[in-house]
Amino acid sequence: RNVLYLQDMENGAEISLPENYLIRLKPYDQITVVVNSDKPELAAPFNSATNYNALNGTQVTGSYGENSLQVITIDSNGYIEFPILGKIKCSGLTREQLAADIQQRIIKGGYIDNPTVNIRFANLTISILGEVNKPGRYSIINDRITIFEALALAGDLTIYGDREQVSVIRTENGKSIVTKLDLRSKDIFDSSCYYLEQNDVVLVSPNKYKAATSEINQNRTFWISIASTFVSVATLVVTIISIK
Repeated sequence: RNVLYLQDMENGAEISLPENYLIRLKPYDQITVVVNSDKPELAAPFNSATNYNALNGTQVTGSYGENSLQVITIDSNGYIEFPILGKIKCSGLTREQLAADIQQRIIKGGYIDNPTVNIRFANLTISILGEVNKPGRYSIINDRITIFEALALAGDLTIYGDREQVSVIRTENGKSIVTKLDLRSKDIFDSSCYYLEQNDVVLVSPNKYKAATSEINQNRTFWISIASTFVSVATLVVTIISIK
């Protein structure tokens, strides 16, 4: 009862989920942007030029090649400085929406008639800590990942993981928001954290049995240390008395 997932779901139950959920861009995300055309010389200026690095406020110059991609960091206000086009609002958009926006700007500017724009995340990661078999920081290749898929990356919860108290820490508007999830209940599908976002931190707490065992072990270690010290002192006293 304490370790089974989705205990209150019946066989054949149907759950409605957002069909078009995709991770949206945020300040300080890093992305790669590649513009293509049937005339490569027209696309080249968009793939090599000055990129604005929002982390240190410097201009970075580079060129696009088969083995290198320009990495652009979204600034604290949610914008990127894109070659030729200038500042473009990114925050709150999906990759596809931003790609469509850049494509339209290129067409309206008369630069390329039929450009294609490909955008990828360069730093899409989540962290999973606590009572899981493989805690760590994981890179995500898809624009959507569920809490169950994330835990699968970490080798699932250990037998001591509290399935009723899984926390997701998400940073929004400069604040860290903690959401508690119960993996045993179908209500998890209604949570805003069922789908994870970039830089989310998943914390799996130990269950009461593991916590109690840890406390007992700590107490045992403490008393063993006290007893060892007492024995050492007593032995020293006896030795001194014997010498006298």
